[in-house]
Amino acid sequence: PQSERVLREGLHLIQMRSGNEVFRLAVRAMEDACITALKANGLEPSDIDLLVPHQANLRIIRALASRLAFPEENVVLNIERYGNTSAASIPLALDEAVRAGRVQPGMTLLMAAFGAGLTWGSAVITW
Repeated sequence: PQSERVLREGLHLIQMRSGNEVFRLAVRAMEDACITALKANGLEPSDIDLLVPHQANLRIIRALASRLAFPEENVVLNIERYGNTSAASIPLALDEAVRAGRVQPGMTLLMAAFGAGLTWGSAVITW
């Protein structure tokens, strides 16, 4: 509840972790989620045609792609055009890739996200 003490001590404000800490956690969590999804489907990173990551931060995307040994041309990027569109980033990136002809029937896609509340997940789909 609000009180003078709560306001004076800034307890009503959201406390964010340091940027470097969030960066490391995001990369590690998304990598683990991707590996889990791949293993659950009997796949290796080399079986994936396109990585469609959450477009939160270009450094995070590049670090994730590097850890999974994905060449940048197999990573869907649109953050330079739209910035971080939150929960819409994967659907927007996927739609762009489809419209550009980068996604074809039978392709295997890996999607990975990290978001609010330090949540993360991934999914493998065959188009």
